[in-house]
Formats: sequence, C-alpha cells, structure tokens
Amino acid sequence: MDRKMTMNKYCFGLGTLGRDALYTLISMFIMNYLTGTVGLSGWSLGVVGALMVVFRIFDALNDPIMGTIVDNTNTKWGKFKPWILFGMLTSGLFTVLLFHNFNMSESWYIAVFAVCYLLWGMAYTTNDIAYWSLMPAISKDQKLREGIGAIARICANVGMFAVVLLFPSVPAIFSGFGLTPRESYFVFAVLIVIIMWIFQMVTLLGVKEDRSELSKQERTGLRGMVRALVKNDQLMVTAIAMALFMIGYCTTTSFGLYYFKYAYGDEGTYTVFAAVLAVAQLTALSVFPLFSKRFTRKQLYFGAMVAVVLAYLIFFFSFEQLPLIVIAGLILFFAQAIIQLLMLLFLADAVEYGEWKLGKRNESVSFAVQPFINKLGGALGSAVVTVTLIISSLDSFENKIASATANITDAEAIAAVTKEIASGAPSWSVWVMKIAMMILPLICILLGFIIYQKKFKIDEKMYAKIVADLEERNGSNAEQSNSI
Repeated sequence: MDRKMTMNKYCFGLGTLGRDALYTLISMFIMNYLTGTVGLSGWSLGVVGALMVVFRIFDALNDPIMGTIVDNTNTKWGKFKPWILFGMLTSGLFTVLLFHNFNMSESWYIAVFAVCYLLWGMAYTTNDIAYWSLMPAISKDQKLREGIGAIARICANVGMFAVVLLFPSVPAIFSGFGLTPRESYFVFAVLIVIIMWIFQMVTLLGVKEDRSELSKQERTGLRGMVRALVKNDQLMVTAIAMALFMIGYCTTTSFGLYYFKYAYGDEGTYTVFAAVLAVAQLTALSVFPLFSKRFTRKQLYFGAMVAVVLAYLIFFFSFEQLPLIVIAGLILFFAQAIIQLLMLLFLADAVEYGEWKLGKRNESVSFAVQPFINKLGGALGSAVVTVTLIISSLDSFENKIASATANITDAEAIAAVTKEIASGAPSWSVWVMKIAMMILPLICILLGFIIYQKKFKIDEKMYAKIVADLEERNGSNAEQSNSI
C-alpha cells in the first residue's frame, strides 16, 4: 500500500470518531436527558417521543433525496467534501442547541426542541451520506476497502462507547466545577461537537479521492434516483438484509439499561458490561482484515450468524448469571461487529454493480440506504421498547423510580432506591422484556441472513469481473472522447 492510500485509510477512519460520539449522544441518550435532567412531565414526554419517531421516519425517507443532491454536486473540492463540511458544522450547532437551557415554559421548550431535533437529523444526514459515499471513491480494490472500512468502524466504535461509558457519570465529572447536571450535559455536548469538528477536518484535509470520473457523470434526476435504487437488485438485497439486522441490533441495545435494572437487578453493572462489549467489537474489527485473508465474505457471514444464534440462546437462558451474560455478550457483539462491517462492504460493492448494470455510478444515492436503514432500525427498535414496557407494566415501575429519586442528589442513594423499586417487578414482566430483547431480534437477524444467502450474488470472482468490465468500458469511452 502506497503512502497516499495509507493516509486515506487512516484520515477517513478517524473522521468517524467524533461523528459517532455525537450520534450516540443524541440517538441513545437524548431521552434519558429529557426525563432525568430536564424533567419533562408525562404528557410532554409523550408528545416529544411521538415527534421524535415521526421525525426519524421523515428523515429516513429524505435520505435518498439527499443522496441525489450529493451525486449531482460538482465543485473544485469534489462532490462529497462540501456536504461533509456543511453537515458537520450544522449538526454540531443543533447538537449544542438540543442541550441548551432556554429558560422558557415547558410548551415553548417542546416546540423549540422539536424544531432543533428535526433540523439536527437533516444536518447529520447531509454529513453522513456524503461521508460514507466518499469511501468507494477512495479505492475500487476490495481488500483495500476492507481495511478502510475496518479502521472506520474501529474509530466509530471508540467514539460510540466513549459516550456510552461517560454519559451516566457526566454530572459527577463536572460537579467539581460547581455545575448543575443540566449545565454539565451542555458542556459535555459542546466538547463532543468540538471533537467531531476536529476529526472531521482530518478527513476533509487528509483524504484524497479519485475525481477523474466526476466531470464525466451525468446529473441524476428524481426518476434516475428511483431507477438507481430499484433497478440495482443487489443494492435492494443488501438494504433488506441490513434493515432486518439493524432492527434486531437496535432493539437489543435499546433494552440494555432496562435489562440490568429489572432482570439482573443492578443498573450500575451496565457500564461494566458496555466496556466488555466495546472490547469485543473493537477486537472483531481489528482482526477482520486477518479473517478476510483466509475466508470469503460468505463464509465470514455464515460463521458470524452461527455465533449470533449461539450468543442469543446463552443470553436468553443465562438466568441472569453474570459469567454467562458476559460470555454471551462477548460472542454476540464480536459477531455483530463482523456483520456490520460486511454490510458496509456489500453496499460499496453494490455501487460498482449498479454502474456495471445500469451504466451510471450513484455512490451517494446508494449509500443513502445506510442512514435510512440505521434510522429505521432505531425508530422501530424504540417502538418495540415502548410497547414492551407498556405490555409488561414495567413503565409503571419507571414512573415510580422517577418520582422517588426526583429530589435525591446523592448517587448511592439514587442507586439504592432504584434497585429496591425495580426488584418488585414480577417475573412475567421480565420474561416479556427478555423475549422482546432477544428472541424477536434473533428472528429478524436470521431472516436477513436467509435473504442474503438466497439473493446476494456479488462474490469475489464476480466483483473482479465487474471491475475489469468497468475499466475496459471506461477505457473505450476515453479513447472515443480523445478521437473526437
């Protein structure tokens, strides 16, 4: 690998570090902030929750349109970097506003928060689509892409788990500076935004993509966008498999705190468990390039699925024995990290396939599938959690805990009260939660794998033929242009 490609590999990967920290802060913890720190009332929380789901779905549907806009961009800085910069700046701004204390009435706060949340989603989408669309423009070599994707996913997981581990302790970290919990989270949000901007600038300044085909590409209209998505059968197969996987993955992770609060009986263990999972995912991504040298992608996917099934079964029948929970978590998140990276690579290969089949390269429209699926998976995962809490009656225990700890400032006292109230949850409620957390996600992930096995056909041999055909086609077009 030459020096330029090495720079591309690490400069691209480092760009995910702050991005995913920021995304985790909003996607996983904004509701915890609204309930535990802002203290919204019941009806207000219901309104905000409903608006967030609607906005997620709207933003997801908007992704292919944003992909079309990016694909139609042609500037001296390329078509990706201007949108990466714009999305980086605006999503950072709206993140700060989401954690700002406007000192207004509850109704006005909800209105301002809703607008900021909607605009945050649109701004982050702009950055997300342009950023991941940049990857196929760096290299067409499958092995190089695997290395680039692995570094990117490692950095993304570092950013994600840093926030997962730090968020519960933010008030304690900043209490020494005389800040209230609300002020502490605002400062924390500002720091995350600054980190995002720094590492995104590393990508903007360090990555040198291939722009040789940029000036030759035709503009993509609305009809072209639909054609690029629907006619690319391999993109559609990947999208369906990814959607089923992400629904399962997001559902399981969304139950994390609830599982340790009601099933295991110690919410504080969640932080330790999250650290264990971080090690599992980072290890998987680190060794992926070694695995890819010995096994085909189909073999890797099959092996990961066997591990996923085994892990979910161990988790479900662990009867809350910590050693079994840890073993299941290690296996599950190691395998899921492998699958997530494979899905990213399948998408990248589908870009070449689409150009080969349809005669036009649509990186951004194709990669708009990824944020669309992530948002859809997150929205459906949150919906499953909400319905499960109501059906299992665990929502009433959540209300009791919130009321009992509202005026307590001592961390140990809060933990003791939470543990005492949560221990009163009936066993049937816990089993309902475990079925929704483990069995339903396993079914979704298995269905995604079956669809991939039956319909996805871009293996290493076919991909080599696609690239060779494209190079021959592009070479012939170049000769005809020169002769004219």
